[in-house]
Amino acid sequence: MEEHKNTKYLGADEQISLDDLKSFLWGAATRLRGQIDAAGYKEYIFPLLFFKRISDVYDEQFHDFVCEGGEDYAHMQAEELAIRIPEGAHWNDVREVTENVGQRLVEAFIAIEQANPGEEADGRIIGGLDGIFGPKDGWTNKAKMPDHIITSLIEDFSRYNLSLAHCPADEMGQAYEYLVGKFADDAGNTAQEFYTNRTVVTLMAEILQPKPEESIYDPTCGSGGMLVKCLDFLRQKGEPWQGVKVFGQEINALTSSIARMNLYLNGVEDFSIVREDTLAHPAFVDGSKLRKFDIVLANPPYSIKTWNREAFMNDKWGRNFLGTPPQGRADYAFIQHIIASMNDYKGRSATLLPHGVLFRDEEKELRRKLVESDAIDCVIGLGPNLFYNSPMEACIIICSNCKPIERRGKILMINAINDVVRQNAESKLLPEHIDKITKIYHSSSEIEGYSKLVTKDLIAGKDYNLNISLYAYSSLYDNVQTNIDESLSVWKKISEDTLIEYNLFIKLIGA
Repeated sequence: MEEHKNTKYLGADEQISLDDLKSFLWGAATRLRGQIDAAGYKEYIFPLLFFKRISDVYDEQFHDFVCEGGEDYAHMQAEELAIRIPEGAHWNDVREVTENVGQRLVEAFIAIEQANPGEEADGRIIGGLDGIFGPKDGWTNKAKMPDHIITSLIEDFSRYNLSLAHCPADEMGQAYEYLVGKFADDAGNTAQEFYTNRTVVTLMAEILQPKPEESIYDPTCGSGGMLVKCLDFLRQKGEPWQGVKVFGQEINALTSSIARMNLYLNGVEDFSIVREDTLAHPAFVDGSKLRKFDIVLANPPYSIKTWNREAFMNDKWGRNFLGTPPQGRADYAFIQHIIASMNDYKGRSATLLPHGVLFRDEEKELRRKLVESDAIDCVIGLGPNLFYNSPMEACIIICSNCKPIERRGKILMINAINDVVRQNAESKLLPEHIDKITKIYHSSSEIEGYSKLVTKDLIAGKDYNLNISLYAYSSLYDNVQTNIDESLSVWKKISEDTLIEYNLFIKLIGA
């Protein structure tokens, strides 16, 4: 497994800059333009990135062992590494191949997966590389991925040493997240399956405030960004994060593999990601009950129509305590799963959902029971375009089994619908937006037209409609003065906003 003689590695003390790493990764991806659809980039780039990273880290660790005790000692110690590279399955072994490169790559992937099984502990499989490289058929389809394309990609990745010394875990994690976002932008309407707007995820983590040694669960984890962001919350505050137990479930095979790679590349090893349908087959159970977690956060697929409603009606895990949602909208099935998965004493959750769950008539009885249960701690209304490729408004529902005394029997409503900006064709929350919302949440502050602490009785009086504008309403007219110029300015702004909303509506209905 000696280094390839032509590898253009940086000097021993040099690191790859984050900007250079991002540029390099996206440049490698664009080699696939014209060869496959943009939505398929991730099927090839993420496995290659992971393969190169673990090979370079292995070399780095092996070299350290050689310096410490010689070749024989290094080989012995290498057997105990967190990720082992079998003989003949290293990046450089594949790089030497000139024919049937895709088949040789698949053989290396399989060898690495088999050499690194997960560990059974605590009623779950922890870590492990089984299936982590995702579907492999595409690599051996020469019409789709001929040898020269794969060889070009391998040579691209061979330009840099991706060891820990050259590319620390936090930098690799940031580059990986950048790549996920770029793929989401480039892939059109397939993005939502694996990507959630990261500024919204940051807000959710800031509200939930994970603590060292807690358990974190995402039942629809996509590429794992929410789980990573919770760990980032601790890292950025200088708190220990290695003891946090991470759990995720994802129905899509490739996306679940991407999530596992994401966690590994962010330096996380104590995690369990299971590929399975959360509603049909919850992966984390404790006997006849769902396993409970300290923190649950999710961006479930919104308003899905194809799901087993009949099975949920008689759910053996007791997740229909509010009732059975309509066939055409499974949102409240996910909400009930999330609440049922919260620790009974300190569990809390944040769920990103379409605004309609707050007021749709067909879910009113479910909503009534949810309000009466006093599980909801806060509802945050967000602006449009924060779901990928959808103009709809979003909301975050915060649930808690440890509500502060002043919020028991009440729900904090935060109307942050105008706290969104459009930059580089992406809607996002700015740091000041996140800071403002977070401070109001943790202080239970009431601001006229923005936040309001409302009682269950008041909500009952409005027929259990949770539309935030019924309780905390802010209008563009609020600040209109008698001055004609100011009034005309506001009228122009309202007209422009109306035109934007009209165009989004026309686009949505396909007219």
